[in-house]
Amino acid sequence: MVSHTLNPEGICRRCKGMTITDAVTGERFCRSCGFVIEEQIQESGPERNITKDDRDDKTRVGMPTSLAIHDMGLATTIGAADRDATGKPLSSHAKHEMKRLRTWDSRSQMSEQSDRNLRHAFTQLDKLKDKLTLSGAVVEKAAYFYRKALLKSLVRGRSIEGVLAAAVYAACRDVEMPRTLDDVAKAINIKRKDLTKNYRMLVNELELKMPVVNSITCISKIANKLGVNEKVKRYALEILKNANDQRITAGKDPMGMAASALYISCVKYDVDVSQKDIAMAAGVTEVTIRNRYKDMRKLLDL
Repeated sequence: MVSHTLNPEGICRRCKGMTITDAVTGERFCRSCGFVIEEQIQESGPERNITKDDRDDKTRVGMPTSLAIHDMGLATTIGAADRDATGKPLSSHAKHEMKRLRTWDSRSQMSEQSDRNLRHAFTQLDKLKDKLTLSGAVVEKAAYFYRKALLKSLVRGRSIEGVLAAAVYAACRDVEMPRTLDDVAKAINIKRKDLTKNYRMLVNELELKMPVVNSITCISKIANKLGVNEKVKRYALEILKNANDQRITAGKDPMGMAASALYISCVKYDVDVSQKDIAMAAGVTEVTIRNRYKDMRKLLDL
């Protein structure tokens, strides 16, 4: 039920009646004629936590903090509008002073080398988020890995893009998102060799425990690129589950195993997809698909 509070100071300018403020919607209207005086009133009072829902509601406290922002969203900025609190334009002397303050405020936020490093790195991370369609959890994890690398001076002597790409790949591995080394290297335009070198450095120096990539999670990525139907995808998943139960996938490339299972499924349902097409979609060679295909046909009696 909506709670109304009486505003004794507010008087309707139409019928001179008393006004009521809706505490939920923020509307102020006349109690007599219903005339809406203000559609939304900004509450300027302190935060009052009444219930758990009210305590979790942070809509009036600004944007949330994020590790993917160089200052984590905690810095303040001086507005560009040359007006005071009442909306009146500032004098020429005050405008000059505000311009100087904005300049020094901007310089003070980027005074340290680490701040400039983080700003450049997280600008590239924002581009990678769109290119690789990364989730917010992956972006936050990648920013966390990069901050730890910067804190340990692991970025010194290495390119920012190279270490950032390694952090992104490590984050994808950590949350089990199917992104290959080639995908990350191509998105940020570095060599795969440099990416693998930096990734091994991060894992060793930060003592990361990376989970093994599950080949089942790679099926959807390859199937979506090829455009095969759901029936083919489900049979390929069944093959991989049987292979995992018999530990055939141990020590094998997950993307190669997924590509081979999908090829077996395409052969079973007479889908016209060549080994070359599957190899290009999976980022593996045709020889890998043929070898895994032979092993699974023999061991699983397909």
